[in-house]
Amino acid sequence: MPQTEVLFYRSTSGKSPVVDWLKQLKEKDRHGFAKCVALIRRLAQEGHELRRPVADYLQDGLYELRARRGRVNYRLLYFFHGQNVAVLGHALSKEAAIPAADMQRALDRKRAFEADPWSHTYEQSVD
Repeated sequence: MPQTEVLFYRSTSGKSPVVDWLKQLKEKDRHGFAKCVALIRRLAQEGHELRRPVADYLQDGLYELRARRGRVNYRLLYFFHGQNVAVLGHALSKEAAIPAADMQRALDRKRAFEADPWSHTYEQSVD
């Protein structure tokens, strides 16, 4: 299976919500950050083949990468664009089900990306 290109969604303001979330996570929980980065790398290697407990299908073309540290569950929501591109659109920490507002944000970002991929691809380096 060919490697999956992992992109980060970019808002109309030019920022990436997932990159910003990862930077904040790195400041407050370096181990949680490392787990999330490892999951992103696995997504790049395994793409559509990634399964539970690491990844799961949610709804309407949205998937989640799943990391846990103690009682905190980290979720990176993504979708596929074409066969070999995965786009990270939203990230959150949760204790129970993913809140409806977060699901809606991710779906809105998916629709925006699908309508204009070039305008919604984050192109700066991710530290």
